[in-house]
Amino acid sequence: MKKIHLLLLKSFIRPFVSTLFIVMFVLLMLFLFKYIDDLIGKGFAWYTILELMMYNSATNVSMALPLSVLLSTIMTYGALGENYELVAIKAAGISLRRAMYPMIIIVSVLSVAAFFFSDYMLPVANLKYFSLLYDARKQKSADLLPEGVFSNSFPGYTIRVSKKDPDGQRLYGIMIYKKTEDNNNVNVTIAREGTMFRTMGDKFLVLKLKDGVSYEEAAGDKATYNLRQRLTRFRFKETEQKFDLSSFKLARTNESEFKTASQMMNLKQLYKFIDSTQHQIDGGIVMNYKLVTPYIKYFSIPTKSMVGKKFIPADKTGVLKNLKLTDQVVALSSAASEVRSIKDVLKNRTDRYKSDSETIRRYSVELQKKYTLSAACIALFLIGAPLGAIIRKGGLGLPVVISVIFFLIYYIISTIGEKSVKAGNVSIIFGMWIAIIVLTPIGLFLSYKAATDSVIFDMELYKRWFNKFIKRKATKA
Repeated sequence: MKKIHLLLLKSFIRPFVSTLFIVMFVLLMLFLFKYIDDLIGKGFAWYTILELMMYNSATNVSMALPLSVLLSTIMTYGALGENYELVAIKAAGISLRRAMYPMIIIVSVLSVAAFFFSDYMLPVANLKYFSLLYDARKQKSADLLPEGVFSNSFPGYTIRVSKKDPDGQRLYGIMIYKKTEDNNNVNVTIAREGTMFRTMGDKFLVLKLKDGVSYEEAAGDKATYNLRQRLTRFRFKETEQKFDLSSFKLARTNESEFKTASQMMNLKQLYKFIDSTQHQIDGGIVMNYKLVTPYIKYFSIPTKSMVGKKFIPADKTGVLKNLKLTDQVVALSSAASEVRSIKDVLKNRTDRYKSDSETIRRYSVELQKKYTLSAACIALFLIGAPLGAIIRKGGLGLPVVISVIFFLIYYIISTIGEKSVKAGNVSIIFGMWIAIIVLTPIGLFLSYKAATDSVIFDMELYKRWFNKFIKRKATKA
């Protein structure tokens, strides 16, 4: 029995590790395709890109792990069935359920590890990833002086270059506008050609200009209102201008600004945030009652008269009948004014209540995800193991197709449930666990079919049944 368990474990570990790396690589490529324009051409160091890819890989575990468990279990039991090893196991008197015990233990350990990963490591990875991605996307382009464009990359300057050599170092048709403190262009430098290079440590960009002229407008000696009375023209054969490159270095935002997002919190922080927000909503409801109460005018009438007088109910249809016309107008205008006051008071309170409710639902979704990740691994294992035993195909052919189909079903259902929860259409528990609720019975059904040697994927069986059905219809006709 121990040898059979070791055989199953060895058959599972290799495809699981390989499929996990393949899925992580595919998701990483999708990330690069999505943000390639925000990362290329900005002069990042290689380790910055590598760091961003590493954090992105950590955030993709929640999607890659369930798919890897599903695909590897189908491949494992499919290969065992294809090589008739499952037949040998059953011939030895060992049922499929007993043969699945070590796999169930391994997947359970993976589920527990996934829970701790999502609670302790994933919030940190999300914090590092989203903060670094935010800084990378707002970083200026490293193409400091593009051709034919008035570039405002350097504060206080507008620079245009007509043409550049392929190496990007030699420039032609250079025009530099220097702005004053009041944002006026009173200093213009024009050069026929020039070269550019960076100083040590990339602190400054130096432009060596050749064959040019500089124009500057300034105020006269006794200027009172017209500040553009003097024009200075300076011709040069060669000169240098230096520009500060500090604004092109990657400036990191303080990570504490991102810590309040739901993806950056663990279970303890999520529970605390949800509880405090719920207390805030409850306090707002009590405050709403206190704000509305002064606008309500009512009279307290005993249910039974103490002196035995006959109680005559008020005529609701003719409340204003006995009042004068002017008094009726005053009463109606006063009532309308109070209604408008109540509406104005409650409008902002209602918007705040909706915002707090949406916040609670959003943070509750993130809280439930930490549990559904572990449950998804077990549910998809219950589907993958019997499917592999039924189809009896290993490798990366049919198992990949079937696993992708079931994973898409799981992903679509879970996405719809999550969006419904955030919109407030369904309860939080039902919406976040609907995919597990749907897939678990399917997995149990497939496990039963695999244990009873069902042939539900035998196409010949369906062809024979379909042919019999056609012949029966033909004989009746």
